Amino acid sequence: MPELRAAPRPVARHRRHRRRCYRRQRRGGADAAARRPQPGLEQLAELLDQLRGSGLEVLLQADPGLDATLRRLPALLQLTVYRIVQESLTNVLRHAAGSRALVELRRDGPSLLLRISNDGPLPAPTPTGSPGFGLVGIRERAESLGGSAQAGPLPEGGFRVTARLPMEEP
Repeated sequence: MPELRAAPRPVARHRRHRRRCYRRQRRGGADAAARRPQPGLEQLAELLDQLRGSGLEVLLQADPGLDATLRRLPALLQLTVYRIVQESLTNVLRHAAGSRALVELRRDGPSLLLRISNDGPLPAPTPTGSPGFGLVGIRERAESLGGSAQAGPLPEGGFRVTARLPMEEP
């Protein structure tokens, strides 16, 4: 009969495990970030504040009246704009520390024109001569939505990333 006495231990252990999981879930546990919604344009101001806290001087300019339109954009487009801004400004911090950055959001016909520029020195070329994965990722994100992206130095100094994204789903 030792099997009968042994049975309650695994059952009790299972119950304790379930309770721990439930409590962790209620508190926000380790996988809370996985359950959090993807960032969109509503979180853009928070992203800019975080970067300002890292020492980057950044300004956001948007067309008047564009705010209401931006809130109605599809979630994937909002996420793409957020990630392009995030990657571009991270590159400014990494390669042009001490410079100022400007994020511009403009409506251009059926497209959203996104420009992120800085007035810092040009980044040093990478040893392989490739632009790195960040700029490639920006281009791929834009193209996946039927848009385009370019990046390069400005004649007056600094660097600019420009993305043109369709404001309606294809």
